[in-house]
This record gives sequence, C-alpha cells and structure tokens, in this order.
Amino acid sequence: MPAVTDIATVSGRVRLIWVLSASGPKVRRIILPGDVRSDTVPAESMLSIRTPRDISIRTLIAGIQSFLAGNDVRFDIDLLDLDRCPPFRRRVLLAEYGIPRGYVSTYGRIARHLGNPGAARAVGNALAANPFPPVIPCHRALRSDGRPGGFQAGQRMKRRLLEMEGVRFREDGRAILERVWY
Repeated sequence: MPAVTDIATVSGRVRLIWVLSASGPKVRRIILPGDVRSDTVPAESMLSIRTPRDISIRTLIAGIQSFLAGNDVRFDIDLLDLDRCPPFRRRVLLAEYGIPRGYVSTYGRIARHLGNPGAARAVGNALAANPFPPVIPCHRALRSDGRPGGFQAGQRMKRRLLEMEGVRFREDGRAILERVWY
C-alpha cells in the first residue's frame, strides 16, 4: 500500500507518495504546493506516515525542505520509481536531472540532446508529467525565447526557484539565457 507523508516547507505543504518495496523505499510522486493535480491523489487510500523511519526517506524530506529554502541540494535519484515512467519520459527526466543548479535549458535543446530534434513539444509534455519535482528539476527547462513555459506548481513558483538558483529575468518575464545547458 502506498504511503503519504506531508512535508512542511517554506513554500507550503509538499506531499511525498512512496512505497516500501523489497529493495527499499521507492518514491512514486512528489507534489509541490500549488500543484492543481494534488486533488487527484486520494490520500485516504494511502497509509499516512508522519515521520518515516527509513533514513533515505528522511534524508529526501530534509533535502526537499532545504532546496525550497534556497539551498543547493543534489538529490539521489535512486529513490525514485522511474520504472513507472514510459521510456521517452524517463529519458527526458534523466536529461533534466543532468542540468546543474544555476543553468537552464530549453525544450528544443533537450530534444536535440536526446537525438530527437523535432520533439520539443514532446519534451515539454514529458516534463509536465514529471512526478518528481524538485528532485528532477523540471523548472530548469524553458521555452526557446526564455519564457518560463508551464510548471506543475505554477509560473510564480518556477520563477522563484530559478531566481533562487541565480537565473535573472528581463522586465517582460523572459529569463536571460546566460548559462544554458545542452
């Protein structure tokens, strides 16, 4: 049975959905504050665990709290249940995970990096379905003109996360593409 752990952060409540498998805990989903899809998760059908005993889950929780407070955190993706993602989405998520703090990329650049130069929209769709923000930092992907594009927790949160990482914005809301990955 999946477990749900609510995490208090400076940005609001983050919901962690995870299971304890034979190989250890696996995170199925992380829901950021403001994610409109959080209502689709039937928490009553899950075991609520306020303080997990597993050290790796506790470390992840502390990392999420620290990250949302503005600190530089490099997450361990071994906890993520990436096997539940379709192959293309998994490739996109792993590419996105490779973008360092303070850098951004574009949907098109990520598509080219993956060998699918015409798949910018598919990359955007895969990131829109990212079940693991901020561990997979999908806020670092932008439109080719520097506009933020979508984000599960809203554009205000996306911009705040990018600004915490040192990304600057123009008056018109577009990011200044100074440090671009891929």
